[in-house]
Amino acid sequence: MKHIVVLTGAGMSAESGVKTFRDHDGLWEGHDVMKVASPQGFRSNPKLVLDFYNQRRRQLMEVKPNEAHKAIANLESKYRVTVVTQNVDDLHERGGSSNVVHLHGELLKIRSTGNPSDIKYWTKDLKLGDTCNKGYQLRPHIVWFGEDVPMIEKAVEICLTADILLIIGTSMQVYPANGLIHYVSSDIPIYYIDPRPATVNHPNIKVIAKTATEGMIDLMEIL
Repeated sequence: MKHIVVLTGAGMSAESGVKTFRDHDGLWEGHDVMKVASPQGFRSNPKLVLDFYNQRRRQLMEVKPNEAHKAIANLESKYRVTVVTQNVDDLHERGGSSNVVHLHGELLKIRSTGNPSDIKYWTKDLKLGDTCNKGYQLRPHIVWFGEDVPMIEKAVEICLTADILLIIGTSMQVYPANGLIHYVSSDIPIYYIDPRPATVNHPNIKVIAKTATEGMIDLMEIL
């Protein structure tokens, strides 16, 4: 089976009602992104950061996968499919995708501030005073600005094996995810679905300037 690698960003989940900050001058739900999504912000005001992600977690419980999530999952009937997402929601999994790599962490997981490998599934609010079994405060399992992206090496390995690359709903501006396109073979087809696509220099790229749901309809006809 041919291997389709799917790179997804905020535009993938936007149609499900998951909010994004990329179009709002760096403000996310009224907050400066660096105050709620950076190690410095967490050190300065951990309660604000925890409350912010508690709101995001609650919102995630209220939204559902959209038709684009389901269409990607349906590709598994004919292809080997790996999703590499910048999104921290679980909508790909709930949409039916069986192989998902989260570059920027997962909203429904938390980890120990004293032991990054101590990761737990978490669906309720996370509060100051919630600690791991060694007494360290728990924090969202999210890659914040300024932190390493531990899954990027795995993502590179996945891209090296792609027969088809599909890019959906991403501005192609966020490092290091925006560099993954350079790790696929130069002779494979690349499809880029986004209503406002960035300029990407690649000989085999086909741009579909539509939303994720609309673009996936076009892609299914192409494939």
